[in-house]
Amino acid sequence: MPSPAGHADLLPPPLLDADRIALFLDMDGVLAPIMATPEAVTADARRTAVLRRLAVRLNGRLAIISGRTLSEIDRITDGAVASAAGVHGLERRHDGAVRSALADPALGEAVAAFRDFARSRPGAQVEDKGLSTALHYRLAPDHAHAALDLARDLAAATGLRLQGGDMVVELRTPGADKGSALTAFMQTAPFAGAVPVMLGDDLTDEDAFVAAAALGGQGVLVGPPRATAAVWRLPDQGDILDWLETLAGAPA
Repeated sequence: MPSPAGHADLLPPPLLDADRIALFLDMDGVLAPIMATPEAVTADARRTAVLRRLAVRLNGRLAIISGRTLSEIDRITDGAVASAAGVHGLERRHDGAVRSALADPALGEAVAAFRDFARSRPGAQVEDKGLSTALHYRLAPDHAHAALDLARDLAAATGLRLQGGDMVVELRTPGADKGSALTAFMQTAPFAGAVPVMLGDDLTDEDAFVAAAALGGQGVLVGPPRATAAVWRLPDQGDILDWLETLAGAPA
């Protein structure tokens, strides 16, 4: 991933031309709040309604690109978005077809090591996504350094890709990322020819910001200012839903 450009702060995005853009959205921290555990994030009637209206307004040029699995994306959105990429791009659904990477054989070793770690540290939680495994320590913050050290050692020993996050560390099958997922969507109808716009909050979204820019589009950073390849910023999730509602237009 190229190094993000530095920005002291960014302006919010204008109201974009819905007839020209393709919209790509991260899940946690963008469409949904970051919660203590992954399963605590649930469907929300307002969010689901906005996504359904957006899909119509954009003529299908809407996709979610998330670290979540496709099944988790569908659970949280009530199946409102047809096109989606899960596990940081390692699985991707478009036109009803799902394309998925082959899981790295070393993931079993990583899952076992993460579970051993969590057993002796109350609050730590292991998430097995099939193509990756995540160790959440939001409820065990005193063990953050130990979790990161374990993940780094496992990555060095197995060749799995180390993926950091907000109070979580993840080891995943090497390969696709959010940027390559966005690029793949943009090569096919109905996305092809549109201007890609990616909304994301963390470092895993930088690949997608860079990919959008390479295709003539833009990135929108969600959250506090930081160094980023995005060109616009929205402060929090409430601002996101307000902006998306305006883009989607009034309910029919």
